[in-house]
Amino acid sequence: MSEYEHTCMIRGDGGRTLRAVLDRICNKWTLLIVATLDRGSLRFTDLHQQVPGISQRMLTLTLRNLERDGLVSRTVHAEVPPRVEYALTPTGKSLIPPALALAGWAIEHVSHMEASRAAYEART
Repeated sequence: MSEYEHTCMIRGDGGRTLRAVLDRICNKWTLLIVATLDRGSLRFTDLHQQVPGISQRMLTLTLRNLERDGLVSRTVHAEVPPRVEYALTPTGKSLIPPALALAGWAIEHVSHMEASRAAYEART
């Protein structure tokens, strides 16, 4: 039995929980935001500038979801104008090692995958 099957059996939900978590952390922006916040807390504008290509709306939505899931904390400082900072929670920080492992795997295997794609395209 695979780890996935074992996890689904324990949870008894047919894999819904695992898919929901993977949907959150494997979307287009989450890992970029988490990696950026790994360097320290940032204000929204600074985070927006450091995550290339993300719109303000998508950054807002992603941060809201990450906060809801307990990966990011949002701190509002009582100043005029209000200052809001985002930081990784301990759970968010625990995502860094597996994310780095996945990034390393991707870097190690990207040339093989590209060659396989080219061969597949040539056959079809």
